[in-house]
Amino acid sequence: MQTQAGDPGAFAQFDLNRVESPAFVVDAAKLRANCQVLAEIRDEADIKVLAALKAFSMHAVAPLIGEYLDGATCSGLWEARLASEYYDGEIATYSPAYKPEELEEICRLSDHVIFNSPEQMGRAALILDHAATTGGDVSVGLRINPMVATGEVAKYDPSAPGSRLGFPIDQLTEDHMQGVDGVHFHNLCEQTFEPLKRTWDRVFDAIEPYFGQLKWINMGGGHHITRADYERAELIEFLKDAKEDTGAEIYLEPGEAIALDAGILVGTLLDTGFNEMPIGITDVSATCHMPDVLEAPYRPAMLGELPDESAIPIRLGGPSCLAGDVIGDYRLPMKAEPGARFAFLDQAHYSMVKTNTFNGVQLPSIWLWDSETDALECVKRFEYEDFKDRLS
Repeated sequence: MQTQAGDPGAFAQFDLNRVESPAFVVDAAKLRANCQVLAEIRDEADIKVLAALKAFSMHAVAPLIGEYLDGATCSGLWEARLASEYYDGEIATYSPAYKPEELEEICRLSDHVIFNSPEQMGRAALILDHAATTGGDVSVGLRINPMVATGEVAKYDPSAPGSRLGFPIDQLTEDHMQGVDGVHFHNLCEQTFEPLKRTWDRVFDAIEPYFGQLKWINMGGGHHITRADYERAELIEFLKDAKEDTGAEIYLEPGEAIALDAGILVGTLLDTGFNEMPIGITDVSATCHMPDVLEAPYRPAMLGELPDESAIPIRLGGPSCLAGDVIGDYRLPMKAEPGARFAFLDQAHYSMVKTNTFNGVQLPSIWLWDSETDALECVKRFEYEDFKDRLS
């Protein structure tokens, strides 16, 4: 998978030695710029935009995000709790399946609760009725599967054959839509406007009979709206048309677009060697700190990497015992020797929420920098106790 981001922006001037290693550094100014773009789209198209916490849940910047967006979208109880505690505005919650013992609280916290199938919704009827009779104002949604494959990698494509995400639209009937206030579809991953338009063409035909019924339509996330080459003018006109055609409130729930190019992961070269090619061991781990490098897989961009093809690449890997803990081959912008600092670009979204402590590898500290004021603060530092207390 080819990363579609990696613009260094203000990080090109950031001194990597200002923070400990490893460390995530998030630029508040870039977050503001991204949110401003999203707010402009929202205002011009007269829609609502929610922040997807699954991609970026750094609540230290929740007040910043709340200045621009309309709330948060959550993937279950814990994210819904986080949203209710730190984020202003609406809360929409979707999960492929809910535990019955958690659903009552999810309904209490959420404005929209979205189910993965009509059968799930039916089993939750008593809980939903109870929420309504006790003053809850929860709106019920159904996630639909558009069955329009758009993804580069099948395992990241919700419309891939056999997908568990969403109710297939070719099975949708009038009975399934009883009690449904809104529909949700999420069909994109790091994509521009054309795949959204192609998805909507299919969804439109399937839900057109319910336009008088639907109060809202949530078009999910995966929209790379804040990327420089995104067709924003076309998106605005599309959203205006969708709202007029359906008579429903239109929602987008970007996650990656909020934090796109807004964070780096700073690391240090710990040791070097040679095994048919130069080898470098770092305090940054693909396994522990950037799991998508192995899961996607993809090669993260490096700050200042040399473009010169004559430079000899070095294969960088983490300190864990996993043989596959390999980040990639890089032409370093400095001498490859122990102590050298480097940074991977575009690491604020997904990397931060997916970190783990396999092998007891230290978690990166988290820093908030404002490239406009140069203010820098450590938001979170992880200690041995964080590892020790996870399993006992």
